[in-house]
Amino acid sequence: YSDITQKCWDYFVYLMRNVTASELCEWKVISRPYSELQYCLELWADRLNYSYPNALAEQYIFQSHHRYFHNCTLEHPVYFDPPEDVLLAMIIAPICLIPFLVTLVIWRSKDGKAQA
Repeated sequence: YSDITQKCWDYFVYLMRNVTASELCEWKVISRPYSELQYCLELWADRLNYSYPNALAEQYIFQSHHRYFHNCTLEHPVYFDPPEDVLLAMIIAPICLIPFLVTLVIWRSKDGKAQA
């Protein structure tokens, strides 16, 4: 498997030789070589009854990122959901606040009628 994964890597490097430095972070350009590397690693792992992902395959994927894509950053940040405890607090706080505000409005309206 290690000899075959090396051939997968060599083919990836061969495909990446046509990619210019300015194109390294453009998914439209690098998706084919990257997908070919992943497909090759996964295909041969399956054919040789290795689990996938495995340590050797991950090493080549990490190596591709280190060698080619280490300077790529997202132009637009990807937003993630907040942690569950923060999300729960953001949901429960307004729900708990509503009865308090209703009580306050009713209490103030009763005072207004008594004064009139």
